Amino acid sequence: MSAAAKSPRPAARKRTAARLAAVQAFYQMEMVGLPADTVVGEFLAHRLTADAPHEEPDFGEADRSLFAELARGAAAQRDAVDRAIAAALSPDWPLARLEAVLRAILRVGTYELAYRRDVPPEIAINEYVDIAHAFYAGKEPGMVNGVLDKIARDLRPEEMGRNRGGKAAR
Repeated sequence: MSAAAKSPRPAARKRTAARLAAVQAFYQMEMVGLPADTVVGEFLAHRLTADAPHEEPDFGEADRSLFAELARGAAAQRDAVDRAIAAALSPDWPLARLEAVLRAILRVGTYELAYRRDVPPEIAINEYVDIAHAFYAGKEPGMVNGVLDKIARDLRPEEMGRNRGGKAAR
């Protein structure tokens, strides 16, 4: 089952599919060395259409605007995103040592945490952990959770410091 198929609401499914597609596009940018606009255009024209062949991954009906923003934004802000990730990683595991799909998940997730303040950090983190589960059965989803949680606490402490009662922790 795709990560997008897990979400119960249609709008949420579209956002989940957009995030998954953005991770895939970022992976493709890194592996093939193509610019973001080229890869985003290819996804919009051929993979995120109603008549696209349903191969793995099946993006479902993705939020095309969110997809394009996440893929282009993560690429445009790559240096800042990479610095945030590097600061959250153990010195024993530099970003370059991580597998390419894991790097793509962390980069797009970090971009969303840093630049999409309209999305609650807990939602973004859960989405990228779910995407990690779509690719990995081992410890990688836990790593995604830990790294993105640390980044969210660094970038958005006012939101991450709230307890269950909705008040800021002291």
